[in-house]
Amino acid sequence: MSKTTAVRAAGETLTQRQVVTVMVGLMLGMFLASLDQTIVSTSIYTIANDLDGLSLQAWATTAYLITSTVSTPLYGKLSDIFGRRPLYLTAIVIFLAGSLYAGSVHSMTELAIARGVQGLGAGGLLALALTIIGDIVSLKDRAKFQGYFMSVFGISSVLGPVVGGAFAGSANILGFDGWRWVFFINLPIGLAALAVVFLFLHLPAKHVKQKIDYWGAAAITLAIVPLLLVAEQGRSWGFASLNSFLCYGLGVVGIVWFLLAEKRAGDYALIPLRLFRNVTFGLSSLLNFIIGIGMFGAIAMLPMYLQLVKGLTPTEAGLMMITFTVGILFGSITAGRTISASGTFRIFPIMGTAILTTAALVMGLSLGVDTGLWVPGLIAVFFGMGLGFCMQPLTLAMQVSVPAKDMGVGTSSAAFFRSMGGAVGTAVFISMLFNLAASRIADGMKSAMSNADYLAVLKDPAVAADPANAKLYEFFKNGASDDSLNDTSWLHSANSVLTRPITEGFAQSIDAVMLTAAVLTGIAFLISFALPKQKLTDPKLAKEPVAAH
Repeated sequence: MSKTTAVRAAGETLTQRQVVTVMVGLMLGMFLASLDQTIVSTSIYTIANDLDGLSLQAWATTAYLITSTVSTPLYGKLSDIFGRRPLYLTAIVIFLAGSLYAGSVHSMTELAIARGVQGLGAGGLLALALTIIGDIVSLKDRAKFQGYFMSVFGISSVLGPVVGGAFAGSANILGFDGWRWVFFINLPIGLAALAVVFLFLHLPAKHVKQKIDYWGAAAITLAIVPLLLVAEQGRSWGFASLNSFLCYGLGVVGIVWFLLAEKRAGDYALIPLRLFRNVTFGLSSLLNFIIGIGMFGAIAMLPMYLQLVKGLTPTEAGLMMITFTVGILFGSITAGRTISASGTFRIFPIMGTAILTTAALVMGLSLGVDTGLWVPGLIAVFFGMGLGFCMQPLTLAMQVSVPAKDMGVGTSSAAFFRSMGGAVGTAVFISMLFNLAASRIADGMKSAMSNADYLAVLKDPAVAADPANAKLYEFFKNGASDDSLNDTSWLHSANSVLTRPITEGFAQSIDAVMLTAAVLTGIAFLISFALPKQKLTDPKLAKEPVAAH
């Protein structure tokens, strides 16, 4: 087998060793950015208690989500103008500065600001890694390499809760509070990525004289920030509250402004509207959005089921999700190698969305209080496989459906729409879960009260006097509501007979959420048939040679 070579702008080549070395640095960067999307989920309760800011905990997640999503298309466009290397190095430095600040904070307000800084760097790490591979590797080998990147993305997203739970569970590590290492762990990994990229990634200097679409950047910020805020905060505000309607209005204004700004900007637009005239680009963007909803919805719902219904700890639930990474690894690498060999990509989104829909349906119909742990473990394998079949081919399709000069925009758009879908999916599904749970638990408790055996346990003086049941009896007194379900830490230490209606209510609600996810992925399955039946071709090889700048 001949050595893999990578094509550079001016006809230069990188050897296989150089490509692999650069890949290591890029993978480390992507690992950090995707890890930090989920690492705080299992540690935020500990962090918020330590910083006396439990009511502000959601902002630490929201700040990262907003800045990483908004900055993703900005990095793509700026890298097309100024070059990938300086933008990628800048993203790593910003991310490291945010991580250092986050590990050193003394209030939740400071943490929210620090997470926002982290997100500004993460947007570049997620978007530019795949773009750089698109620059330095020919299409024949690109699918294979990007398959490895998608595997890293999936693995780190799932490992996040495990790592976060482990650090938060340690009182002190090397003289610092255990939870601070959730952020400090980024420093050695990030510095290694910075060193590798700085030393080994030498792309030709690039500075294309072009206007920067500041109005488009401002408009997309106005469009996204309010909608992400209402998706994250809507459950506490109320989706029909004044705050929510204000966010809806601002979001709509931002979307209209963005479309007008992009139309006026033409070729120098942040996301040029002409790209959507390409059927592959437009459909892949839509599919990435829907699949993002499914991916982060599953990553949120499976641990919820394992913790709320089955009583696993955050760390145990995270370890169970390793089966999810097995599926993503298999799907991404299989799709990458097959596309590298054949150039055919359309079959994978079709197969992937079919597998996702089936997995979501099975999950929605089979998960109950008494279901064996092997069932969600097996479902997670297929969920991961479906995502692996979708993410890598759709990113590649968006890359090659745009002109070579728009490579950064094409790749960052894939990450942008998937990230937007993830933000919407996580927020809406969790809100849906707790809204449904309140009514399902209330119905279950009402039914249980007519059961003589249940009443006998409820009225047993020994059960009522047990301190482990104190919060349970308080729950009975207040009734099931969003507020009373905010803290369920007592659920699996209380009497299992009395908590049965609560765990059943959560299981039924998770089932309903996953059936909703199955409808969405089913729509994506139908859309995927509209993708063109064509082999991917490298636009850099297809275009006529041009003189070097």
